[in-house]
Amino acid sequence: MDRKFAIFDMDGTLVDSMPYWGNLASEFLQDRGLPPPTQAQREVMKTMTMTESSAYLVKTFSLPCTPQQAAAEMNHRMAEHYRSDVPLKPGVREYLMQLKASGVQMCVASATAQPLIEDCLERLGIAELFSFLLSCETVGAGKSRPDVYNTAARRMGAVPEETAVFEDALLAVNTARAAGYFVVGVYDASGKDQWDEITAHSQEQILDFRDVIKK
Repeated sequence: MDRKFAIFDMDGTLVDSMPYWGNLASEFLQDRGLPPPTQAQREVMKTMTMTESSAYLVKTFSLPCTPQQAAAEMNHRMAEHYRSDVPLKPGVREYLMQLKASGVQMCVASATAQPLIEDCLERLGIAELFSFLLSCETVGAGKSRPDVYNTAARRMGAVPEETAVFEDALLAVNTARAAGYFVVGVYDASGKDQWDEITAHSQEQILDFRDVIKK
């Protein structure tokens, strides 16, 4: 990666949180005596903001609550994980430190709510490596649109062509690539079935951050 600016997704890219997110909607629905979402429904929600995914669940399962109430409950569940046990992916800290030492300006752009991004990355001790942390909810659109990448790039004083976007989800990879960014596909077990497509649609790939740390 030879770009001067870098935008990192958080979940599934920097931190190994996807197993927690993968169970979140199921736990929420099972508490109400409902079956877990199908794989197709999980894929639809994967790159949505919490607000968007909550609205999707309320509508799809005809839940007797508002999207705001559903989001509040699920945010509370995930907040506990972000504050206590969601881990960094192996090699992430060292890779970020190398990029920063080489002069790359970095930020985070995540579909996760802003307070949860901050709680998680501050606990893990890497928040200070980034110029800022940005949520799709702050921007007002999920990663089916490039708004969060464009906002992040502007804040860094960058343009897409000189900015790398690190993502583990195919939809986000395609969005960033279509908007003109240099895309680095990051492998995560939650997206293993789409890894071939992610590889085909990204300019570089990272299977394991430990493999790309300079010795």
